[in-house]
Amino acid sequence: MRMKKIALLTLSISTLLNSVSSFAHGSHSHAHPQSEKAIQASKGIFDDQDVKDRPLSNWDGIWESVNPLLLSGKLDPVLEQKAKNNKDKSVEEYRDYYKKGYATDVDNISIENNIVEFNQNGQVSSCEYHYSGLKILHYASGKKGVRYLFECQDSQSKAPKYIQFSDHIIEPQTSGHFHLYMGNESHEKLLQEMDNWPTYYPYSLNDEQVVHEMLHH
Repeated sequence: MRMKKIALLTLSISTLLNSVSSFAHGSHSHAHPQSEKAIQASKGIFDDQDVKDRPLSNWDGIWESVNPLLLSGKLDPVLEQKAKNNKDKSVEEYRDYYKKGYATDVDNISIENNIVEFNQNGQVSSCEYHYSGLKILHYASGKKGVRYLFECQDSQSKAPKYIQFSDHIIEPQTSGHFHLYMGNESHEKLLQEMDNWPTYYPYSLNDEQVVHEMLHH
């Protein structure tokens, strides 16, 4: 059974990689916010009435955790830039902050046809997810965020029962990266999680391209 699941994942990855050629190494061109409203929304500034429902297909693709890049030191240029620009934390303080934020054992995620597959420590689980609505969060900083909520439809699946996407986008648009909150208790419980937000970028980007995205977008 395990081999069969891994084979299915491999097939899914192969299919999806063909469908996300815009993310190809060396010539990626995925969408970034263009309008002033979208740019402001990416900074956590938006009117609630501008927030729209989004389909799970907005996150279709093969995705890879950036946690290994942080732990290997490859994200040091990003930490250095944040420390220089924001001056609220040192590089080491930012490193500790992101170690807690990025921490996850879900290395890869693939999404296609409302099916989400999770590769967790070499074990593969999957489930069909249905949309549960969105939640606008108000932070102490005065900024806001939006989470898009989905629920696993198979009670026998070992995949997370509840997942929530946050990618600084507030209306239907293909995602370039996202934070994913995962849990089995309830959406309400998961909405309370503010410290751990595993983060995923397209699998087809190499390490240098991921760093470039973080530095410039």
